[in-house]
Amino acid sequence: MAPATRFSHWKTDGTLERINRELNQLDRKQENREAYPSVFCIDSQSVKLAPMICEHRGLDPHKKINGRKRERLVDTGGRLWAADVHAANEADGKAFLPLISDILWHGERVEKVFGDQSYGGVFARELSKWDIDFEKASRPESAQGFVPVAKRWVVERSIAWTNFFRRVVKDYEYTVSSSVAWLLLANIQIMLQRIKPRNQA
Repeated sequence: MAPATRFSHWKTDGTLERINRELNQLDRKQENREAYPSVFCIDSQSVKLAPMICEHRGLDPHKKINGRKRERLVDTGGRLWAADVHAANEADGKAFLPLISDILWHGERVEKVFGDQSYGGVFARELSKWDIDFEKASRPESAQGFVPVAKRWVVERSIAWTNFFRRVVKDYEYTVSSSVAWLLLANIQIMLQRIKPRNQA
């Protein structure tokens, strides 16, 4: 099977999600943590979209970026568990609703989700229906410049990690499913680099 064909199959049949999930669990166990997280952190990243691609394109009015927005679901260690990609002009809270199913997939262990104020409306209300708390993690209104916010900076760090992957520093994909697949592949590589072989542990 040609690499392009394999990529097409793996991004749609759940293979990449399964590989990513297994590696995340293994990395957590090496840190003496439970396999699945009880707390998630969420945030979005607006990125430029390659020219001549019109699908799922929009202008983020706050970041002044014409392209797409990536929604990320990470644990407190920065591991990416799920992602979604959409036009950059869509609101974060509403756009993150499809990923609630990914949160619920982890079962009753999930207790809380941290995010900024843009998720405090429709997303937080939907999450409360499943008895999962949403806690706003935003910098103080009086703060100026960059201010690290507890439980939220881990998402920013995860975004920074992907800057080392040339394929995802900008969105080059015609389909959003391919965009998500490359985010998962980036996290898979990070996990493979972090996981120590048994004879070196």
